[in-house]
Amino acid sequence: MPHHANYATVFIGSHLHPTTETLALDWADDVGDETDAFEFEVPTDEPREPYIGIQAFDVGEYEHEIKINGESLSGFDIPPNDGWQYWVDTITGADLVEGTNTIQIVRDDSGYDAFAVGTVTIHWKESTPK
Repeated sequence: MPHHANYATVFIGSHLHPTTETLALDWADDVGDETDAFEFEVPTDEPREPYIGIQAFDVGEYEHEIKINGESLSGFDIPPNDGWQYWVDTITGADLVEGTNTIQIVRDDSGYDAFAVGTVTIHWKESTPK
């Protein structure tokens, strides 16, 4: 059966940081150690080969997590980089489901890293209807 690509875009717009470190950002909501769980829709019961693209600013450590439907992705989720970066990674360790899904960013609270997340895009392949 033929497949086509599909995606959902979610604006996170969040500044994650410990109480002692902050960034001067007027476009990002101050959320502390974790964002809300943002919802997005997947219109198929068989999403294939999912991956995520994340726009992040000033990430200083490896241990922050991306959670899909409450499950942490495996491996490191967002690599350190000064300034803006756009990081792409496969979704492993969590599953997309048909209907409403959630995405959440969680800061490693054992360190002093302050960073921000802009837009996230979740991609997958799905069967093309006949």
